[in-house]
Amino acid sequence: MIYDCVIVGGGIAGLQAAIQLGRYRHHVAVIDSGNGRSSVCRSYHNLIGFPDGISGAELRLAGRKQAEQLGVTFIQAEVVQAERLKKAFLLKTSDMKTYHGKKLLIATGVKDRLPNLEMLIPCLGTSVYVCPDCDGYEVRDQPTIVLGAGNAGAQMALTLTHWTEELIYVNHELTPINEELRLKLDQKRIPYIEQAIQTVLIEREQFIGVILADGSSIYRQRCFVAFGGNEVCSSIAKQLGVEVMENNHIVVDPRTKLTSVEDIWAAGDVTAHSEMLTIAMGDGSQAAIWIHKSLLST
Repeated sequence: MIYDCVIVGGGIAGLQAAIQLGRYRHHVAVIDSGNGRSSVCRSYHNLIGFPDGISGAELRLAGRKQAEQLGVTFIQAEVVQAERLKKAFLLKTSDMKTYHGKKLLIATGVKDRLPNLEMLIPCLGTSVYVCPDCDGYEVRDQPTIVLGAGNAGAQMALTLTHWTEELIYVNHELTPINEELRLKLDQKRIPYIEQAIQTVLIEREQFIGVILADGSSIYRQRCFVAFGGNEVCSSIAKQLGVEVMENNHIVVDPRTKLTSVEDIWAAGDVTAHSEMLTIAMGDGSQAAIWIHKSLLST
């Protein structure tokens, strides 16, 4: 079977595109590995209609049900190989199955580089955050710890001064920071601790602090994580000759979301923009509109 469009990635951008294409009554398949960043966020707070937040898992489930009602097929697998044939794209998954699509939408997103501190995961989106644009408001006037590495953590701490002055930066990986940033931390009176974290303290999935390598403790109920080096999941795009930036984000037309290769679109965090759920939704819808136009013209 050849689908009208195969969407690689079932996160927010991919789901929104699937819903729109389903409403156009196209035959669509979504291939998703199930481990995208939206699957682990416990609460998004900046969406219309959800002032108390909603989890990524809830949004994904609701989106999938909505898309399935429109006839969209979902396949849980990881796409590991892609190539272009004469009339369709061939996608091979890790379980050695193959799928074909006339059009391709890449919505594979970004993976955050998190430290090997598993106790942070249950708190993501509720008391541990990664995006100041999304969740800086959640730490307003609250004592907050920034766990990070080098310049990335220092930049995060400085950014958060818009919401709170009660900040501590712990450079967990002991990565050097440049002198200019160190001076700015001092000017903003942000304590800087260059020490690894031994243990993350949580209570009923609520972050409450950390124990450092020397055994000392820092207690805070809010935490931001900033380690830099997030992985942009654009390997499929590269296999197909799609243009990517130096940081591996896919280059797209800002209006259509079309990539440099005909019949391939990209949407969401895998493209270069502010990494926000609301923008990913818009990206998905916009890509779907132009995929539909393309399908009508063939």
